[in-house]
Amino acid sequence: MRPLFNQPTLINLTAILCNRFSNSNHLCTAISASPNLPINQIAHIICSVLQECSSLSCLKQAHAKIFAFGLQHDSRVLSKFAILYVSFNRIDAAGVIFEDIPNPCCYLWNVMIRGFATDGRFVSSLELYSKMLVKGLKPDKFAFPFALKSCAGLSDLQRGKVIHQHLVCCGCSNDIFVDAALVDMYAKCGDIEAARLVFDKMTVRDLVSWTSMISGYAHNGYNSETLGFFDLMRSSGVKPNRVSILSVLLACGNLGALRKGEWFHNYVIQTGFQSDILVATAIMDMYAKCGSLDLACSLFDETAGKDLVCWSAMIASYGIHGHGRKAIDLFEQMVKAGVRPNHATFTCVLSACSHSGLLEEGKRYFQLMIEEFLLAPKLSNYACMVDLLGRAGQLSEARELIESMPMEPDASLWGSLLGACRIHNNLDLAEKIADRLFHLDPVHAGYHVLLSNIYAAKSRWNEVEEVREMMARRGANKTQGFSLIEYDNQVHKFGVGDRSHPQWEKIYAKLEELAAQMKRLGYVPLTDFVLHDIEDEAKEAALSYHSERLAIAFGLINTSPGTTLRITKNLRICGDCHNAIKLISKIVNRVILVRDMHRFHHFEDGACSCGDYW
Repeated sequence: MRPLFNQPTLINLTAILCNRFSNSNHLCTAISASPNLPINQIAHIICSVLQECSSLSCLKQAHAKIFAFGLQHDSRVLSKFAILYVSFNRIDAAGVIFEDIPNPCCYLWNVMIRGFATDGRFVSSLELYSKMLVKGLKPDKFAFPFALKSCAGLSDLQRGKVIHQHLVCCGCSNDIFVDAALVDMYAKCGDIEAARLVFDKMTVRDLVSWTSMISGYAHNGYNSETLGFFDLMRSSGVKPNRVSILSVLLACGNLGALRKGEWFHNYVIQTGFQSDILVATAIMDMYAKCGSLDLACSLFDETAGKDLVCWSAMIASYGIHGHGRKAIDLFEQMVKAGVRPNHATFTCVLSACSHSGLLEEGKRYFQLMIEEFLLAPKLSNYACMVDLLGRAGQLSEARELIESMPMEPDASLWGSLLGACRIHNNLDLAEKIADRLFHLDPVHAGYHVLLSNIYAAKSRWNEVEEVREMMARRGANKTQGFSLIEYDNQVHKFGVGDRSHPQWEKIYAKLEELAAQMKRLGYVPLTDFVLHDIEDEAKEAALSYHSERLAIAFGLINTSPGTTLRITKNLRICGDCHNAIKLISKIVNRVILVRDMHRFHHFEDGACSCGDYW
């Protein structure tokens, strides 16, 4: 009697192949045993069997076999292969297959948009998103997070706003994952206000949205808001993660808020994050930026498993405090420990040489980077060399270096050389460089101000006025200088001539008292730092109330004798204030630490650690 089943059924065959998929030859052998199977059933079997694919080699073998069955144009089979290639991070292979599918389903579009975004191929991800719209397909809550991720990766705010409009029209504006991606996109694109608006409207907030918001505050310079948002997280019952802790430590460093930084250090110990090398590095960096270099050094020495970022951060810390020799010694220790430097490490070393006036050492390490470590210098490395040469008065050599670079120099390099012209009063070269700068970046106020400084130092008031009129025409607004000082667990902010502080009368009285004592010690104001054609007496008054002096006076009024004052300034300290603070440190017998936009100045007993080289 003939058996009821003389060949495997579809279900049995699929089960057999799933169990034996480790060898793709079984695919052909088993299906060949059933020559009468319709093509759609073979396609079904292959798609089912692919569910069990556990390796890329297996997937490639199975892909080759589909040609034997004439399924190389079957949309269902091709879609399955594309999805699997994405899962194995072979996005290019998936993209080739995707292009051969006539009408991909929405799910496959989403997979491909996600695949490119996750792989960092943000342009390709957004191109697919656009093609999806052209095809008349409606994006859904699975497409929007990755399209927004791509906008964030490209810092493409305008594109992000358009996609925001799309998702509102598609009814996805209340999805927790879409909203979290929106917060992240706006924060990473620098529109922190829009990010907060989206965040505040969220009915349910996950850890991702909280983290994106606090990280956005920290990396966009909203330092006080970062600390306030951390408190909001904790009061809302959200347990801060590593990114949150890194954000608040960054904010403390930027503010020079040592006491708050110490509190967060203790919090890190209590929550068990101290073993995380990134957190340990951030704590070390925070102490260095708050002026406690000794604490930073101790933490560095105690940290186990130092990585390249940790070594580089400590080298940079020595650099900004003016300890160029120690930065070089630490670099040599790092190399002996078997840690290979990268471009960022050499940027730290070269910057340290620049701050300490180590011209020959800087030149040697620049060559070492190229010849021994085979690293082609990047713009940041060239910028350090230009700064090093410029500060040392080698203006012609700095200009030749810029003009010989294999890549197009950006405005920051020419700006560095213009700053050197300011230091060395080279007006002729400054005018030539300014012409280049104003073409490269016509709205950068800092470059206009540098040129104004040079003209003012030579009492060329007509030219000063011309530069200021040029600024006004171009809409180049000068960055307002301010200084910060931490007292009683609060950060106090002062601007030039500021009278908004509750203690302003006492502050001004203290400065007048100090001014009289300074004059007895021989202080003569450097009035060329005042950019106005006014009488000398008015110039002296204008200098007397610079923001760093107001912050120092506030500190002297409110802290006990002998307390170290720590000031953070957002711009470069002017030469007159530098001279004045040296004398103030001698008069009040205090250490005064001032961190400006470039480096630390340790004032003590009438001298500065920079040796007047900055």
